[in-house]
Amino acid sequence: MQTTQILVPGETCQRIETAERMRIIIDGKDYFRAVKQAMLNAQKTIMMVGWDFDTRIAFEPDGKTLEGPNTLGDFLSWMSKEREDLQLYMLKWNVGAMQSVMRGMLPIALKPLRFHDNFHFHLDSSHPVGAAHHSKIIVIDNQLAFCGGIDMTAGRWDTCEHLDEQPCRALPGDDESPKPWHDATVAVSGPLACALGNLARERWQRATDEALEPPNCDSESVWPELETTFENLPVAIARTYPDYEDYDEVREIEALYLRAIETVRDTLYIESQYLASAKLTRAIANRLAEEDGPEVILVLPRNAEGWLRQEAMDGARRRMLEHLWQHDRHHRLLACFPVTQSEAPIYVHAKIMIVDDGLIRVGSSNLNNRSMGFDTECDLAVEASQCEAPDQIRATISHMRSGLVSEHLGVSRDALADAVEQAGGSLVAAIRALMGAGRSLQLFERDEVEGESSPLAENEFADPEEVGNGLAERLVHGVSDLIGNLGG
Repeated sequence: MQTTQILVPGETCQRIETAERMRIIIDGKDYFRAVKQAMLNAQKTIMMVGWDFDTRIAFEPDGKTLEGPNTLGDFLSWMSKEREDLQLYMLKWNVGAMQSVMRGMLPIALKPLRFHDNFHFHLDSSHPVGAAHHSKIIVIDNQLAFCGGIDMTAGRWDTCEHLDEQPCRALPGDDESPKPWHDATVAVSGPLACALGNLARERWQRATDEALEPPNCDSESVWPELETTFENLPVAIARTYPDYEDYDEVREIEALYLRAIETVRDTLYIESQYLASAKLTRAIANRLAEEDGPEVILVLPRNAEGWLRQEAMDGARRRMLEHLWQHDRHHRLLACFPVTQSEAPIYVHAKIMIVDDGLIRVGSSNLNNRSMGFDTECDLAVEASQCEAPDQIRATISHMRSGLVSEHLGVSRDALADAVEQAGGSLVAAIRALMGAGRSLQLFERDEVEGESSPLAENEFADPEEVGNGLAERLVHGVSDLIGNLGG
């Protein structure tokens, strides 16, 4: 049982606020529907801050049940007309907008949709060269908020079944079904949602120099049709901000990761899109080398998206895995990736960390350098020891972890519990025993990842850790090296 307090305002998080209701949402189906339902119930403001927004996506591709248009762009246009007293704000990373154009989507400012004066759109360029606004936040009336890893963009909708053939995953304008996609985010209400609203308005002011007043609503928000994971408990907000103009660097997320790794006693469970941070990898390796250290389970995608990311991030992951394997003297490490029934890889985009049964963190940050000090990130975390009913919270966190593991393995929670008991309490041994053909987890094998070595893994252009001195020169050298490697 974890005893050292991990969440400390000003160190490992910005602040801790009460969530009256909180739901950890696994995979995109429930998220997209809940967001539309929350927007329909908005009274004064809707604030959307994100890495990307694709106006062509459908909230309910499996069949519309809610009022209003089913695609994001048409829905926002309709809302701006139907709700004249409602103010809508969308803040989108500017480089992400250029990526959208390359895949066939015009930025919302240029798209031929009819918006009224109450819709406010801005491309956010308030970041260092090469950095990204990676956090994903939606706030309704300062009373209800979503924060986590799911972007409101193409390819994110999926169910926990992660079927091989799923027409609802089809990208706009493309009949081909894209890869299965595993993801996670959080819905919250109460003072925590208000704090996320403050953060969203701060981001808006950084990008536009416009200070927005918080809305004053006449009634409480309407919670969407989501079961709650927790109620009336303290939740921490942890951030990453780069050093930029008049704003200081913030590395709360990195501090949270390091404190969690340092204090975990029995089991560290992590889902991440990337494994590329040498600092975090060394910290995990040190714990694996201990005689009585914890078990570590890493659930990652088999490969990063796209050729360039595969060269850079998969190459970095190979080096990180090699380091962990070298220090795993007691065979407590499990590095794996989920597959479908036909054993096609399921893409892991979720960013989840569970420390023993004492802490759960869900957010936008990955185990890569960018998330520690270069990009803009926002995570939420719950620590059982800081709650009024810690044993109940621990039971819920344990239930969440078993749900994730059993989903990936394609087995029931009862089957997982039996395997853990037969393995003498070892989750790593239980997972190994349950791995099999079809829907399951598969191990990263040394001989397979050896071929993923790449000079781009050492390239700072792909995954810088911080702004620091000489950023422009470092990025120029990175681009130069990248071109040289491509030419070779």
